[in-house]
Amino acid sequence: MNSSSLFYLIIAILILEFLVESAMDYLNTRSFAKPIPPELSDVYDPEEYARSQAYKKANYSFGLFTSSFSIILLLSFLLLGGFQWVDQVVRGITEEPIGMALLFFGIIALGSDLLMTPFSYYKTFVIEERFGFNKSNLKLFLTDKIKGWILLGVLGGGMLALVILFYEWTGRSFWLYAWGLIAVFTLFMNLFYSKLIVPLFNKQKPLQEGSLRQRIQNYAEKVGFELEKIFVIDGSRRSTKANAYFSGFGREKRVTLYDTLIEDLEEEEIVAVLAHEVGHYKRRHIIYNLVVSTALTGLTLFILSLFINHPEVSGAIGVEQPSFHAALVGFALLYSPISQLTGLAMNYLSRQFEYQADEYARKTYGGEPLISSLKKLSRNSLSNLTPHPAYVFMHYSHPPLISRVRRLQA
Repeated sequence: MNSSSLFYLIIAILILEFLVESAMDYLNTRSFAKPIPPELSDVYDPEEYARSQAYKKANYSFGLFTSSFSIILLLSFLLLGGFQWVDQVVRGITEEPIGMALLFFGIIALGSDLLMTPFSYYKTFVIEERFGFNKSNLKLFLTDKIKGWILLGVLGGGMLALVILFYEWTGRSFWLYAWGLIAVFTLFMNLFYSKLIVPLFNKQKPLQEGSLRQRIQNYAEKVGFELEKIFVIDGSRRSTKANAYFSGFGREKRVTLYDTLIEDLEEEEIVAVLAHEVGHYKRRHIIYNLVVSTALTGLTLFILSLFINHPEVSGAIGVEQPSFHAALVGFALLYSPISQLTGLAMNYLSRQFEYQADEYARKTYGGEPLISSLKKLSRNSLSNLTPHPAYVFMHYSHPPLISRVRRLQA
């Protein structure tokens, strides 16, 4: 298949994906007004339910506008030779492959993010503000942006530079070395993300001694789970929404509770949420996710190695002079349908893991405290209680609330 055919195939893929996503979003909006299941009748009172409906509709309208802008921007960039223009700009600065690639992706990433920043601002300071979620300010918003750019430049740029070095040294076999690099990096980040990255954006402090910490330690001892690192993160700096997560393994395992979670839930409910997180660890979900994601990365890199040397792949995005960076973009766009399929599989696996973690919490601590906590978290975030099944299949990494409640009550 020549470059011209691949170019139009990319256009078709982008339009089809946009239409499918829009259709899924539309189907989901049709489910907003469905009757609330009896099991969830106590989640919202009439006033809160009206707020929830308004919040969902506002996000739908905003999401449709944003996705429409994005697809128009990307199609225009392709059709008007945007990638070729950026390629010419970077070649006017350097002919060194790593330098060209870093400049190429840097210009595109920075330009794209700057164009989308007004949308992020509107989402944070208009929609989230209107419904009482936003706690951020302009200084924090901009600081987060700058820190994100620096991290992307250092980590993303460093990884890209090493991958291109492997390509120059080993040719088509580069994918094996790149796979090893990404696997080690992923493992490292799983172990030390909370220590190295989170402090750049949030403050963390150990959970203070008291009844909550004692309850958590009692539960951990009961299930034979060694847990000394329990941290509280200041999520309230940016939002009123609550969360908790488990990270690391071995000596580096830790549980992190948002301060908003501690404010919103009773101690018994917090321990139930923690029991769910312990369930993920006990069922080795972290290990399984690492193995599966690493295998998928290896598969993707292997397929990339088969196409990276074909000039047609660079030409597929309108770049006349073949290069690693242009071929990488062309491959990513052509590979998108396969990425969508693997994403569906990963979401399905994630939903099954959530059920298993719920079941572990039910057996080791109790179903009712977990149900109560899930309902409160859904109410406080104005969650959709009646999502369309097709939308759940496409997008949900966690099962909808009604499915989790029914399983816990079974």
